[in-house]
Amino acid sequence: MIKEAVILAAGIGNRLKEKTKNMPKGFLEFDGIPIVEWSIQKLLGIGIEKIIIGTGHCHSMYDNLIKKYPLIKTVYNGAYKETGSMETLCVCAKEITSDFLLLESDLIYDNIGLSVLVNDVHRDVVLASGETNSGDEVYLQTYFSDKERVLQDLSKDKTKISCKHEELVGITKLSQKVLSLVCNYEKENKNTIFKLDYEQAMVFVSKSIPIYVHKIENYLWGEIDDICHLEMAKTFIFPKIIESENTRKIRREILLNPGPATTTDAIKYAQVCPDICPREKEFGEVMKWICNELTSLVASTGEYTTVLFGGSGTAADEVMISSCIPKNGHILIVDNGSYGARLAKIASIYKLNLTIFKSSTCDPIDINELERKFKTNEYTHLGIVYHETTTGLLNPLNIICPLAKKYNIVTIVDAVSAYAGIPMDLEKLGIDFMASASNKNIQSIAGVCFIICRKVELEKTKVFSMRNYYLNLYDQYNYFEKNSQTRFTPPVQILYALRQAILETKTETIEKRYQRYIECWKILVNALKKLNLKMVVKEENQSHLITAIYNPNNPKFSFEILYDFAHERSFTIYPGKIDNTFRIANIGDIKPREMERFVEILEKYLNSIK
Repeated sequence: MIKEAVILAAGIGNRLKEKTKNMPKGFLEFDGIPIVEWSIQKLLGIGIEKIIIGTGHCHSMYDNLIKKYPLIKTVYNGAYKETGSMETLCVCAKEITSDFLLLESDLIYDNIGLSVLVNDVHRDVVLASGETNSGDEVYLQTYFSDKERVLQDLSKDKTKISCKHEELVGITKLSQKVLSLVCNYEKENKNTIFKLDYEQAMVFVSKSIPIYVHKIENYLWGEIDDICHLEMAKTFIFPKIIESENTRKIRREILLNPGPATTTDAIKYAQVCPDICPREKEFGEVMKWICNELTSLVASTGEYTTVLFGGSGTAADEVMISSCIPKNGHILIVDNGSYGARLAKIASIYKLNLTIFKSSTCDPIDINELERKFKTNEYTHLGIVYHETTTGLLNPLNIICPLAKKYNIVTIVDAVSAYAGIPMDLEKLGIDFMASASNKNIQSIAGVCFIICRKVELEKTKVFSMRNYYLNLYDQYNYFEKNSQTRFTPPVQILYALRQAILETKTETIEKRYQRYIECWKILVNALKKLNLKMVVKEENQSHLITAIYNPNNPKFSFEILYDFAHERSFTIYPGKIDNTFRIANIGDIKPREMERFVEILEKYLNSIK
């Protein structure tokens, strides 16, 4: 798996004259987006965790990108005016920890090229195309080894190359071993070769360690070195790239149900990966990374840890309820909706010592009454749902859980539809065990659930009698700690999708995601008021993630017909858990403009039954 990429971006770009006088070539815009950002987004889309940008000319512009893309690390080549691209690669080398993709900053290209290199069986491989007639071609001389092309030489001078039908694109996959060799070559020759480029160093290294060439005959790409290149790229190449990439897009359905949520194409495509035995060390490292990142989104990895299971959010709830309460424990479960009732149902099936605190599905919990329960010292554990998706009611855990901790009560929280959608700090909230799943606000595919645990409380459970086998929390945790594996076969492809979703969450940030959700919610709420539709929960008590709505007082209204009307237009909505209601969620990869489209659909349907 390729997790790192390097973009060489130190050059001045003199041939573009005034256009790059005060900015790097990477900031030339196509469709309002700098070409370096097109690259960053494409690299993120194939699962790159870290992008190292070697900078020089106007380096602060690249430094500022870190605010938008936290996966970026910039490295400055202070001698960029006197050195070539090989020196920039060498200054980046100290940040490179694994096999990586190497790109030039002045490229536009079809993202299929990245996928081709990532999936190429060779660790060192150069991407090549057929003839482009760009006027500044770098031709490759190759030879065949076991029917595969190997880099032998390269030149802009046609007379020096016998194979003039293979052109260097400027996208390469390299191993750390070859990186070390090209950097050594640079050190040995920096005083004799003026402005040494990385391509020259690769030619030298390929004499001893083969660097393969993967050719895509009709590959769509362009390098922008001068004004003619720029005009050609904007007029001919870029539109073709967009058209080609659009042909691979997956039909977009907007899920306004409470989960699974709408996902990006990158998350869907992340499941299309080489087969791998989940017992391989490489996959164990993927799962360890996932666990660490899921934890760090909401807690300190020193104090908390994440335990993975295959299953839905309900499976995670069952893990917590069945694993975290000793025989002599007594759990108080808050039931103010279907999911609180589900927690209680699970506890009753396991015949736990259980008390139910019943509360309204529409109105806030009576905190004083709940504290009176805590004061009795009868209860060892509290079970509660953070975001009750029955109605969209948000329970004030910032008050309730610290209050429970005051009375030494262990807190067990269903945050299935709150995690990664609402900013939270488990330590500050006083949460000991928290369940969620891959298909809600983390915006991935259904099939993985997880429990984020306070380590101190998790360790206490190792002496508890096991009530089940597959879903036992401590056994799963302990086995993973020792082996970097789950006890039983994990959903491999779903975990790759979850990894991609985590990368996208870190890029967007939970805070900005929540703001996007709120913006969509406001569009919905304003439309409901305009249409005289009443919400089940008062605005101040809502999560801003899911809205329960009373059916209009019109005998012609049919939820089934409204559902079909919306579904025909690529929107999926959900019936309510309470009679005569329906629910609209605004979680997942949905944008405000899409919520605006939905409320237009809703208004059109309601007008049709007046």
